[in-house]
Amino acid sequence: MKASYIFLADGFEEIEALAVVDVMRRAGMDVYTVSITDKLNVKGANGIEVVADKKIADVDTSDAEWLIAPGGMPGATNLAASDAVKDAFQKQWLKQGNIASICASPAVVLAPLGILRGQDATCYPTFKADLIKDGANYVDMRVVESGNIITSNGPSSALVFAFAIVARSMGEDVASSVASGMLV
Repeated sequence: MKASYIFLADGFEEIEALAVVDVMRRAGMDVYTVSITDKLNVKGANGIEVVADKKIADVDTSDAEWLIAPGGMPGATNLAASDAVKDAFQKQWLKQGNIASICASPAVVLAPLGILRGQDATCYPTFKADLIKDGANYVDMRVVESGNIITSNGPSSALVFAFAIVARSMGEDVASSVASGMLV
């Protein structure tokens, strides 16, 4: 199985990143947290410091199964400011690879890159205008799947978002089994 990468920038929304990693690992997926700086320690939006698995300089995303952007502020803005992150998402999009993004990140990270142009997508409601401005079709749902892209609207949807990623890669049965084991 190919590796997946979830990018962490200072100010990331902890539940949107860590719940997704947890669910993917429970499903047996190979997923790594990636600091977008030269330090492994990354501080979340709510002050929780996490030690990432890898630094962005040490990962090769060219054969990734998933590239994932959690939200949170200023985490999403910090992701969007990273040339390495932008390059990774653009290359993943061009090869029609899987992309997932939650909360502010669909509007702040993906939409400005043109990745969501013409796609159905959702995001945190206060970023709706930004999503539309960059050509996405805003859908008011917790999770929206459009081709090879999965977007989600915020922290309360983190588990639903994670199960959608697992279902796409491992099948509905695996996603249901993991959810059942978690009493979801």
